[in-house]
Amino acid sequence: MAFIEETLTAAGITKVAGVDEAGRGPCAGPLVVASVILKDFKSPALSKVRDSKELSEKVRESLYDLIIQEALAYSIIEISVGEIDSFGLHKSNIEGMRRAVSALTIAPEYVLTDGYAIPGLSVPNLAVWKGDKVAMCISAASILAKVYRDRKMIELDAQYPEYGLAQHKGYISAGHTAAIAAHGVKDFHRRSFSNIAEFLKRE
Repeated sequence: MAFIEETLTAAGITKVAGVDEAGRGPCAGPLVVASVILKDFKSPALSKVRDSKELSEKVRESLYDLIIQEALAYSIIEISVGEIDSFGLHKSNIEGMRRAVSALTIAPEYVLTDGYAIPGLSVPNLAVWKGDKVAMCISAASILAKVYRDRKMIELDAQYPEYGLAQHKGYISAGHTAAIAAHGVKDFHRRSFSNIAEFLKRE
């Protein structure tokens, strides 16, 4: 597979940061954004890395520490439910990407994002359609964000087992909807989301 990094490397740009998020769709839990600069995007150790949605939970977990080992620098940013409700999902996502790039301990020469550009970033950046399929650094970031967020939802599940968060990870499902109907809206729910707002009207 040809990666965008190959074109950048040919132009002498080697410190390429990939940025991706996990948790735009769920009505519960944080939005998580990760950024990764890989030491070598062609490393054989990364052969199984691809879009996190194409991998099983077990494989993602196995790749998490490997990606960190293969990273020149990485960052993982958590955007709270409160921030999402205050500023909106899209604005929070863009801000999360900006923070993730800023949190890297090594400054990137170029930034690749999955789907959305980052306005006002001092580093050249490119929004790539389906970027987690054509840029190794974005795929790596997608795995870090997904695994980190899933772990957070499992931690929440231990506190609120009646909501089934470990299974649906905060997405809207029949089981999740039934749990909200039975047990109410909690602080981990995104009150700006229409389905949660509907429940709040009934309370």
